[in-house]
Amino acid sequence: MNQDRYPSRTGEEASILERKDPVIHEGSGDLKGWMDPNDVSFYEQNGYLLKKDLFSAEEIRLMVEKLNDELKRHETIDDETVIKEPESNEVRSIFDVHENSSFFKQLASDERIANIAREILGSDIYVHQSRINFKPGFKGKEFYWHSDFETWHVEDGMPDMRALSCSIILTDNHEYNGPLMLIPGSHKWYVSCPGETPEANYKSSLQKQEAGVPDHESMTWLAEQAGHQIDRATGPAGSVLFFDCNIMHGSAGNISPYARSNAFFVFNSVENRLEDPYSGQPPRPNYLANRSRSDVITPAHSPFAAQGASV
Repeated sequence: MNQDRYPSRTGEEASILERKDPVIHEGSGDLKGWMDPNDVSFYEQNGYLLKKDLFSAEEIRLMVEKLNDELKRHETIDDETVIKEPESNEVRSIFDVHENSSFFKQLASDERIANIAREILGSDIYVHQSRINFKPGFKGKEFYWHSDFETWHVEDGMPDMRALSCSIILTDNHEYNGPLMLIPGSHKWYVSCPGETPEANYKSSLQKQEAGVPDHESMTWLAEQAGHQIDRATGPAGSVLFFDCNIMHGSAGNISPYARSNAFFVFNSVENRLEDPYSGQPPRPNYLANRSRSDVITPAHSPFAAQGASV
């Protein structure tokens, strides 16, 4: 294992460390040119990029249909890949969909998302994690502020900040139905969190994360660095949000009547494969941190064509 450049949960007080990895990674010529230079600059500065209307209405209709098929299929399944709301039996997330559904496996290779991920990460990529998320109206619970990388580093052994998340918005995201909130520029700093990692922490953290969450002082400092700005990923269905693995983000509860759902892929660089967890504990299951099925993604021009959808 390499030296731990991003220690966290060591039992000490919280601290804020400067990021030691680039945001936009250098890659060969065939990995460049898929993003507008303004988009590259915005992502590097803010740590996220929202591309509106990347998918057509017909493609969204098909994705929602497949998502509902997965939801119906998993409603009565007692499986660790199915995460329920903490105070109800409603499905919150279904993990590993790119392995259990040929449709979502094809979706992960769509060139409109795969090539952007490859350009940002500067290399070939593979799926580190996939899931479909549901946030039902009236009942959808909040998810506290966190950096994904902090968990992926400590609990999964991801060595460097060379991964990103891609959220395909399948229902209109409004200000009032619990959209993702992000602190722009926070990806440039790493919050080393206090405490230790409980054994098999993932069994509870997927419903409510308590280990690896930032303290109030660190959150306040990050917000101040952002000019007291908190952005919200609002936009119509068909939009896609790309965000850096280390950006501080969270979401409020959804007490509106309007559900929110998305298809979610985490892309990792093939040059950033997982090592032993830095917590010293056993690795989390493969459906949360892919160690054994890291096939390189070959971007596809139109994976929807086989499904009869027009692009």
